[in-house]
Amino acid sequence: MMDADDIDTTTPTKVIPKDASTMVALMEAVKANVLFQHLEEAELNTVLDSMFEVKPSAAEIIIQQGDEGDNFYVIDSGTVEVLISKEGGGDPEKVSEITDGGSFGELALIYGTPRAATIKATTDCRLWAIDRDTYRRILMGSTIKKRKTYETFLAKVTLLESLDKWERLSVADALETVTHKEGDVIMKEGDPGDDFFIIEEGECAVTKGDSADVVNTLKSADYFGEIALLEPDGKRHATVTATCDVRLAKLDRDRFERVLGPCTDILKRNLDNYKSFKPE
Repeated sequence: MMDADDIDTTTPTKVIPKDASTMVALMEAVKANVLFQHLEEAELNTVLDSMFEVKPSAAEIIIQQGDEGDNFYVIDSGTVEVLISKEGGGDPEKVSEITDGGSFGELALIYGTPRAATIKATTDCRLWAIDRDTYRRILMGSTIKKRKTYETFLAKVTLLESLDKWERLSVADALETVTHKEGDVIMKEGDPGDDFFIIEEGECAVTKGDSADVVNTLKSADYFGEIALLEPDGKRHATVTATCDVRLAKLDRDRFERVLGPCTDILKRNLDNYKSFKPE
C-alpha cells in the first residue's frame, strides 16, 4: 500500500469540466459507496471534479482479471458485464451486469490489488474514472488540512489535555464536522447516546427534566455526550439545544472508544462530578 510520504499533496487537482446534471448523477452513483461516505461535501466535490471521461466501445475490455488495479469507474451510460475466469482455465463465466449509475473498480483506490474480475463493455459506454494516485492525493491533502485546522483547537479542549500530540492528531483524523441551526435539539434527555460532541463554533443550552431553565451554557471547546458512552445504559442525562447556528466536531461510539481510550479512566473517575454540572 502506498505510504503517505509517497503522495504529493501540493500539486493542484485538475478539474475536468462537467455539466450540472452529470455532477448530480455522479453524486448519486458514489454516495452509497463506502469509499466516499466519510467525505465532507467539499472533499467529495473535489473527487468528482477530478474524474475523467472514458468511452469504451461495445466488446471492449475495460478491466482485465489479474491486471494491477488503476482506476475506479462510474457508468454514466451503457452496460458492462462482469466475467470471472476460474482456476484451471476455461472460458470466463458471466456473473453480473452493471449499467447506468453503477460503479466498479473501487478496490484499486485503496489496495491496488490485482483485478478480481474482467469488466467488458456490452454496449458503447460513457464512463467517468478517477485514478488511484489522484484519489489518494485528494484524501491525503484533506487529512493534512484537517489536522492543521484541528490541532490548535483541540489543544484548548480540557478533556484532551492528557493526550500527547500524536494522540490528538488521531482524534483530529476521526472527527466528523456537523452543523445545527438555532433551536435544533442536538441530543434529548432519555434518548440512547451514540455520539460525543465538541463545540467548534457557537453556543448550546443544557436543560434537564421538564424545566425550561438552562442549567449550563456550552461554548467553543466545551464538549458533551461523553457520559452516555461510558455508562451501561447509554442514555442521555440532559437535553442540549443550539442557541445559535453551531458547528460541532462529532465522534461516534466506536471511534470514541478507539481514540479516546486514554481519557476513559479520567472520565470515569470524575463521573459524579460531571453529572452535577455537565449536560450528561
